[in-house]
Amino acid sequence: MNFDLSEEQEMLQETVRNFLANECPATTLREIFDGETGFSQSLWKGMAEMGLAGLHLPEEYGGAGLEILDLAIVSEVLGYMGTPGPFVGHTLAGLAIASGGSDAQKQKWLAALATGDAIGTVALAEEGGAWLPDQWSLEGGALSGSKNHVPSAQQADVIVVGVAGGGLALVEKAADGLEIQDIEGADRTRRLCRLSFANTPSEALPEGGAAATRVRDVALVLLAADAFGGASRLVEMSVEYAKTREQFGVTIGHFQALKHQLANMAVEVEPSRGLYWYAAHAMDHLQDESERTAAVAKAHITDRYMQVARDAVEAHGGIGFTWECDVQIWFKRAMFDRAWMGAPAVHRERAAVMAGW
Repeated sequence: MNFDLSEEQEMLQETVRNFLANECPATTLREIFDGETGFSQSLWKGMAEMGLAGLHLPEEYGGAGLEILDLAIVSEVLGYMGTPGPFVGHTLAGLAIASGGSDAQKQKWLAALATGDAIGTVALAEEGGAWLPDQWSLEGGALSGSKNHVPSAQQADVIVVGVAGGGLALVEKAADGLEIQDIEGADRTRRLCRLSFANTPSEALPEGGAAATRVRDVALVLLAADAFGGASRLVEMSVEYAKTREQFGVTIGHFQALKHQLANMAVEVEPSRGLYWYAAHAMDHLQDESERTAAVAKAHITDRYMQVARDAVEAHGGIGFTWECDVQIWFKRAMFDRAWMGAPAVHRERAAVMAGW
């Protein structure tokens, strides 16, 4: 039995990688990273024209109708390339509406989301690290309260908001009483905002309860995939640096201590590829295992990403700590992937409970 990706999936990854290499090289990534918004309209338009904005959305609404594994392998490439923009929030918003929305809500939003003409995001986190559906306390209907760590809210046309009871509701950006405030987060490729609601009208998703758990689990898988891609990139960057940086008349790759460190970094990363593949596959084909495998993948791979990022800084020596070194871009993405949707400890505990430990 072949457990590898299909030829079509490998081609999808290669196509996305080539596009980003041309449209978002290191110089462009730096400009967006250092810019005010962390968003490039031209880059997003190009990604949408490739079909990435609606990769998982139903074909009847202009999407590609692909599976979560296809989304995940694209997320791996985005993580590898350090790609800025609203992909994660947009993807989850489309998923929420497709999974839990009414026919009218789907008609209104999915086609526009699939083409990228409208941008979506999700507002899930509340005070005290309340990321998960059973922790939400914001009452539905006319919303009054706040949501934290909302990605790309400044660009979003529609926001899917987690509400008390584990449901979801739609809020349009122009809604009365909605205030969007930028948060100075570490990861400048995926900017975060705080949303404040003051009697803000919202529209409940009829099947929001079931959609919320799927959104949660897919979010964990996408973060794991992004983390795998980013960690792989840091290993490569560190190896290349070791081949070129010289000390005492030789390249630092000759030093055994660094050789061991680089080998350990690779061993930390590569075996986790199958973990996120399996978790993504389970979302569509192994429902009984999907929740736990998503939690395990998020907890393990984002934790490994953070450790590899620390090791990469060390491998680059003094320059590794500076703004001028590109390692810091992926280090900060590692911080995002590890913290967003809950720290690894949260999901390890969930996985243990689900396993009956």
